[in-house]
Amino acid sequence: MLLCIDTGNTNTVFSIWDGSQFLATWRTSTEWQRTADQYFVWLSTLMKAENLHVDIDQVIISSTVPRVVFNLRVLCDRYFNCRPLVVGKPDCLLPAPPRVDAGTIVGPDRLVNAAGAFDRHGGDLIVVDFGTATTFDVVDGDGAYIGGVIAPGVNLSLEALHHAAAALPHVDVSQPQAVIGTNTVACMQSGVFWGYIGLVREICARIKAEHDEPMQVIGTGGLAPLFEQGEKLFDVLEDDLTMHGLTVIHCFNKENS
Repeated sequence: MLLCIDTGNTNTVFSIWDGSQFLATWRTSTEWQRTADQYFVWLSTLMKAENLHVDIDQVIISSTVPRVVFNLRVLCDRYFNCRPLVVGKPDCLLPAPPRVDAGTIVGPDRLVNAAGAFDRHGGDLIVVDFGTATTFDVVDGDGAYIGGVIAPGVNLSLEALHHAAAALPHVDVSQPQAVIGTNTVACMQSGVFWGYIGLVREICARIKAEHDEPMQVIGTGGLAPLFEQGEKLFDVLEDDLTMHGLTVIHCFNKENS
């Protein structure tokens, strides 16, 4: 049984894959201090709560937080008796290597999204991922990641606004009833919501013009469905794209090992 782990700057997601479907998916906050033993107790408790009895003997990890990887490796060695495959490391093969400037280190999450999106939708894609950062990943016709755009994440922008301006409160992201806000909270929500609608639309339009090929736009990440309510931004919404990409990369490595 395969355990897929995606560690982002804010959250870490664990999913168990049986070869045809995900049996369970759990999310926890990303904390580099968390030990292998703590991870195992947390996982074991959740598996027991769902009456899930599986033998995990393979693990693949994508992490944008390098300090977390050590304890995840210990987890795999101590409790699953396996050596994890870590996306971005030399021993982890990719279905299509990225084509970027020499010396550039591409985030593992972006490589995984490219692999997952290409497997499901073919090439010439823009993958918009709403995470801690809002990223735009460009996938070429052969499935290779060829670059993209990084913008501040939605919640990060709101937090920065709240901390930098003493008079502005913390607000949740939601679709405002009108563009013109009649109170401070409504004004902030409108600025963030419609501002990101414009950001996504404009960046995607410019990528398409520069790429000079018909492209599909794939939306993923927790806030993608919210922004899809405002306008038709995406051709497809994917809620498990990163996890699917991890299974694709794992399968590719098994077949080519």
